[in-house]
Formats: sequence, C-alpha cells, structure tokens
Amino acid sequence: MEILAAISVMALGALILGSAIGYAAIRFRVEGNPIVEKINALLPQTQCGQCGYPGCKPYAEAIAKEEAAINLCPPGGDEGVHQLSDLLGREYKALADGGRAEKKPGVALIDEGECIGCTLCIQACPVDAILGASKQMHTVIAPLCTGCELCLPPCPVDCISMKPLPTTTENWEWPHPDSVDGNPADGDCLGASNPRPYAQLPCAAPPSPPPAPPLEGEERYLPPSPASSGKVGIGG
Repeated sequence: MEILAAISVMALGALILGSAIGYAAIRFRVEGNPIVEKINALLPQTQCGQCGYPGCKPYAEAIAKEEAAINLCPPGGDEGVHQLSDLLGREYKALADGGRAEKKPGVALIDEGECIGCTLCIQACPVDAILGASKQMHTVIAPLCTGCELCLPPCPVDCISMKPLPTTTENWEWPHPDSVDGNPADGDCLGASNPRPYAQLPCAAPPSPPPAPPLEGEERYLPPSPASSGKVGIGG
C-alpha cells in the first residue's frame, strides 16, 4: 500500500507540474516575426559576420526593424540585395563598402603538410566544418564549409586557402536582370560582347565606316539603280 501511495503522489505531482508547464507555454508564447524568417531564408547562412552582426539571423532581425541596410552582405552578392529589395519593397543599393566586392562561393582548404594542429581555425569556424585535434592534422569538411573565410586570419602558418566552388546545377543561378528594356544603348541587347541570357533584343550591327575618298583619276563603281547604272568616272 505504501508503494502504491507513493506512486500515486508522484503521478499526481507530475500531472500538476505538466499541466502548469503546458499552460505557461501557451500563455506566455512569443510569436516570431514571419518577415524575419523570410529575410533569413534569403541570406547565404555563412555566419561570417561581414555585415557587422554575429550571424545571418541577427542581421535579418536588424533588417526587419529597419536598423540595418539590405546591402551589407558580400557573400549574398548583388543578387541577394536584389532579392531583399524585391521582398521588402526597398530601394536597391549596390553592395556597401566598395572594397568588399561580391565574391564567388568558395570552400576552405588546409595544406595538411603545413598544418601544426594549433586548433585556432577550429575555434574560429562558426559552423564546425573543421575536423582535428591539438597538435594533430586538421581538415575541412567541404560540404559543411560556408566559405566565410573566418578561419584564415587566425592561422599562424598561413596553411589555409580558399578554393572556388565549381559551377554545378545546385549552385548555378541566373544573373539578375538589372534593367532589361530592349534598348541596345543600355547594354541590354544580346550579342557577342554581351551574352546575357535574359537580354531581349539582338544588338544592332555597328555602323559601317564611311568610304575613303577616291584618288584623283580613280574610277569608282556604284551599285546599279533604277535610274542609272554603270560606272562613273571621277576626276580626270
């Protein structure tokens, strides 16, 4: 009987405590901002901190609160700025800080022969994409690497380099049509010097240079016309 009484008391206490926790979870639930999630989905998730925030989610929250501009993410590139501009209805601006130009996606590579096993790169990696131990060779888990380059500065022997990712069907993207209006003067035509796939009109052929003036005594043949045909002598 004593055992059954103890079990009953514990069960009753668990029921009361569970009910209280469930009520608190519903009563004090904090609703997330859906626009933050949409902004965060457009960011590259490199967690590199180049935007001035500790990660992509804090940057998304700052954008949603209009505390940060939409052009502070170099890994997202110009295409990312366009997507954020379209989502939020804000004016498009080129990437901030002209020195931090858009970079192609890359992956870190450790020269295993030069690695001294200091673990500084492991501590710097925000996504745990580097495998190794103290005084042991390190290596990068390529599928997890986001190309944030945060592992480069701490390395005391400069044995880490960035290698561009090959273009595949998974990472290839159409370039953003900046201002496709079919006007060849704006560079939106399709030609050998502008092979953009989203161009609408073929580039017009450049005008032919004017013919050189004939020398004295030289005869020039003109194309036949309904009114006249033959050759016309000039000079002489």
